[in-house]
Amino acid sequence: MKKLFLGVVIAAALHTLGSASAQTYPSRPITMVVPFAAGGPTDRIGRIVAEGMRASLGQPIVIEDVTGASGTIGVGRAARAAPDGYTLSMGMWATHVLNGAVFTLAYDVLNDFEPIALLTSNPQLIVAKKAVTGG
Repeated sequence: MKKLFLGVVIAAALHTLGSASAQTYPSRPITMVVPFAAGGPTDRIGRIVAEGMRASLGQPIVIEDVTGASGTIGVGRAARAAPDGYTLSMGMWATHVLNGAVFTLAYDVLNDFEPIALLTSNPQLIVAKKAVTGG
């Protein structure tokens, strides 16, 4: 009788677990931290991306412009947020590579962040007058 009772309890528990479902993402607004001042190119790109995200996800995307220390204050704020997918950070070469080479950071860029998408590319070119190159 004990085995039958235990079997019924386990079956009921498994049925309950099987019918549980994960919360749909996103179920609340998402914050996008832009580590530079409002009105700059990073802010503008963030707002363009946020509008597309809002339309496809059906949730507001709140832009937080957190400035200072070459972007480390804003990136640090994102690093301290709960790792639940509701705080995103705009990153770039300066904020996620150079700052770590120049400053001691309060966060670990490699372990505290996961890249999601490459939004833009900004190739660089060095030019000079023909007379300088000898041509």
